[in-house]
Amino acid sequence: MSLKQKITEDMKAAMRSGDIKRRDTIRLLQAAIKQREVDERIVLDDAAIVAVIEKMLKQRKDSIAQYEAAQRIDLADKEKEEVSILTDYMPQALSDAEIAVLLNEAIAASNAQGMQDMGKVMSLLKPQLAGRADMGKVSSLIKEKLSS
Repeated sequence: MSLKQKITEDMKAAMRSGDIKRRDTIRLLQAAIKQREVDERIVLDDAAIVAVIEKMLKQRKDSIAQYEAAQRIDLADKEKEEVSILTDYMPQALSDAEIAVLLNEAIAASNAQGMQDMGKVMSLLKPQLAGRADMGKVSSLIKEKLSS
């Protein structure tokens, strides 16, 4: 079953069970997917859907930080619920050890010698790690490896 079909099935289940928060969050996700499909005139595959979910998660996390800074805990809690629902559709995250192995392989494959080769390493890693690792963290690991 594709990710898009799973989202549709979960939507139906949420509607049947009366889970309003889950239903509304899935509707937001479906709208974002549909918007991207219409804008780009394509049908999104699972990898592209994961990218949409990543973007939505990043937006939610930014909102949580802003709401907490403004002492709006009620709004922050709503965003946290949406994050937990959206996270269900993400692939399983890689451990730090798995990321380190992939990082070492990418550095070896690209013959990276220093910071000037960071783009080469990142371009090799990005398809493998999309949705499975925090790319900001990966970027800092690459900098650490290449600068030493």
